[in-house]
Amino acid sequence: MVNRRHIRVKVMQSIYAMHQNGSDNLEKEEKFLFYSIDNILDLYLTMVSSLLEICKKEQVFLHLSSQKHLATPQERKPNEKFIKNAVFQILAENNSLSIAMENRKINTWSLNDDYIIILLNAIKESKLYAKYMSNAVNTFEEDKEFIAAVFEEIIVPNEKLYEYLEDDKLTWIDDIPMVNTQILKQLKALKPLEEDNFRVPKLYKDTEDKDFVRDLFRKTTLNERELAKAYDDKTPNWDSDRIAEIDTIILKMAICEFLKFPSIPVKVTLNEYLEIAKEYSTPKSSIFINGILDNLVKELTESKKLVKVGRGLM
Repeated sequence: MVNRRHIRVKVMQSIYAMHQNGSDNLEKEEKFLFYSIDNILDLYLTMVSSLLEICKKEQVFLHLSSQKHLATPQERKPNEKFIKNAVFQILAENNSLSIAMENRKINTWSLNDDYIIILLNAIKESKLYAKYMSNAVNTFEEDKEFIAAVFEEIIVPNEKLYEYLEDDKLTWIDDIPMVNTQILKQLKALKPLEEDNFRVPKLYKDTEDKDFVRDLFRKTTLNERELAKAYDDKTPNWDSDRIAEIDTIILKMAICEFLKFPSIPVKVTLNEYLEIAKEYSTPKSSIFINGILDNLVKELTESKKLVKVGRGLM
């Protein structure tokens, strides 16, 4: 689930936090870095479980409405198309999901069900819901498209939900878009009557990616002075104090990959950090960083200090 781009962002943020706090406790900061990445899985399970809780909340509402003393015919025999949606059933019966939620003790919505009510009301007030419920015949494709649309257009953009997630864990702010993209992709890929139709993804693609977190963090932080020397003479018109701190961290991380990660292609490193600069630094940062790194790559290539092997040659 966590891709290399997101790993780079997490490492960058950890190094920035170290600078801001004046911390030199590498072990403590590394531990928090892995903790913040591990929490991404909790965010994933929290978002997926919101769908299950929305369905449960509506089931309770329909049941209580049918038990009212002066219940209307419609309340006594309600339209159950929403709560019988096939996607809800797949998620509710999924072993991978239930085991992960139990293991990680995900009970977010039992303690904060007011947010589920907010989401449920937003769904029931939507045109999506009205259109879906107006059709008495339901197919798996319709069920799937409806839930995917509800997730993408109603749940994900909900400001109250975003504020809650942001307040619950500060480290989730940058994880939310990636997690929601992953869930939406899985919802759209669901197929009827298939085993393992839905599986909780692994946090890391493989052990190499997990090692990359540690190696990039350590090799950058332990060699910051050396890495800074590589670009110092490339900024003659810039006092080092005037360069945005995020930019200096991005430069150090990119140079670290050039010199200490022989299996990562130069183009990959360049593209990744330019995109990160566009998103996390000043409007002109990507141009500034691109100019420095471009010149540095030429210099390192000419001096034969840029050694790439295997996939790094691509």
